[in-house]
Amino acid sequence: MKQISSRFSIAVHILSLIAISSKDCTGDYIAGSVNTNPVIIRRIMGMLKKAGLVDIRPGVGGASLLKDRDQITLLDVYRAVEVIEDGRLFNFHDEPNPLCPVGRNIEAALRAEMEAAQSAMEQRLAQVNLSQLAAQFV
Repeated sequence: MKQISSRFSIAVHILSLIAISSKDCTGDYIAGSVNTNPVIIRRIMGMLKKAGLVDIRPGVGGASLLKDRDQITLLDVYRAVEVIEDGRLFNFHDEPNPLCPVGRNIEAALRAEMEAAQSAMEQRLAQVNLSQLAAQFV
């Protein structure tokens, strides 16, 4: 079964570390905390920068938040790292059998439920900000 991309949890990890850290958050420092390759960290940091959530200092390195911790929601992070394709969290399997009553109607029958589930999840993510989350790490 395909899972939602881990980019989201890594991005939240990165932002939380930057939010609570008193030392410079270089790519290597962050990669050590996430326990992953620095290349992955740089890729996700680029997405966070593009979304206007972090500033990355070239040369010496290090990153800082561009917004207050209470102004960054989990929904902002979710959208920044492009977890979903074409705005849809759920995708359908290709080419169900049109001769089968289920195959012919499954997408129409299930689409509204999937959209409602995605909306509920996004509403929940919008209610939690980085400040609330970071409070659990100190």
